[in-house]
Amino acid sequence: MTVSAERPQFYLVAGEASGDMLGAGLMRALAGLTGGRAQFAGIGGEMMEREGLRSLFPASELAVMGVFEILPHAPRLLRRIAETVDDIIDRRPAALVTIDSKAFTMRVARRLRKRRARGGPDIPLIHMVAPTVWAWRPGRARVIARFLDHLLVLFPFEPPYFERHGLSCTFTGHPVVEQPEGDGPGYRMRHGIPPEDPVLAVLPGSRPGEVRRLLPAFGATVAELARLRPRLRVVVPTVATVADQVRDGVRDWPVPVTVTLSDKLDAFAASTAALAASGTVTLELALARVPAVVAYRVSALSAPVGRLLVDRDAVVLTNRILEQPLVPLFLQGECRAERLVPAVTALLEDEAARQRQMAAACELRSRLTAGPEGAAATAARAVLAHCRGAADA
Repeated sequence: MTVSAERPQFYLVAGEASGDMLGAGLMRALAGLTGGRAQFAGIGGEMMEREGLRSLFPASELAVMGVFEILPHAPRLLRRIAETVDDIIDRRPAALVTIDSKAFTMRVARRLRKRRARGGPDIPLIHMVAPTVWAWRPGRARVIARFLDHLLVLFPFEPPYFERHGLSCTFTGHPVVEQPEGDGPGYRMRHGIPPEDPVLAVLPGSRPGEVRRLLPAFGATVAELARLRPRLRVVVPTVATVADQVRDGVRDWPVPVTVTLSDKLDAFAASTAALAASGTVTLELALARVPAVVAYRVSALSAPVGRLLVDRDAVVLTNRILEQPLVPLFLQGECRAERLVPAVTALLEDEAARQRQMAAACELRSRLTAGPEGAAATAARAVLAHCRGAADA
């Protein structure tokens, strides 16, 4: 099937909450650019399913990370990889677009490239969200350039890492710049939070392993902050896949806690400061003008590998994009209450420290914007351009 076919089919694979959001936006944009003719198959979460995708299997199965965290899931992942590859070959879509979830999606693309070399279908292999070669293991850029046809990147500094190895790239811009402004006063009113009370947003990640490793340290930090500031309130924006785990983890915190799923941006707008896991959420907080402290832990088995391969200066996306250590970072053994409490206290009490982070929102938004169409439409045009028959579309 080609793009010029009457009903082009696109196969999308996304395994995490952030990928599901990107996939849903791409689906809407592809539908719009094809006059509603596009059809979709693949693997995705609730947002992609609302756009018309019937997921081959639950996308939550793909939410694993880390060198050693993957090992217990390897047999199941290998079965799902084979199942996905077979489904793609049976469908012969106009293009495959894999989104993040690299432990799974890169293996799918690699197998399809090998099938192509043996005479299998010539399906364009496009990946969205580049591996973070600028943060760790830069040699991966050369490896993935061997089996992908095109890469959709979210950050302006990423294309050179891959283009030097012959992999074409499109900087789409980051959809986070399109997030609307939240209603802070409305959120406080709905949840009974007085206007004068300080609010700390706590974000322990969107994967079960992240929550398990970070929530105890975050809880100890909150307990000490609550002792120092009795009027402190805590909001915990989270996602459905870990919501029950988060609720269990915060149940005994000695402070009023509001766990929220559907009104994250309102919660940000209501917050005085944030304590967050590293990841895209740090950009969301920065653009919402919420000063933050970032902390992260990987498993004890993965930590020695991480210390050798990770560029600490690139862990916090805001810091990497703006090329300055604006947001404090605490990794591994540093991620403990004794270190986190003073850093968060500074953002709750020191207006100058708060303003230094808040003032960066405008520059960050500019650097993350690729053009007037928006990230999803830019990505969709790139997908169409790399599909067979695009010239006839």
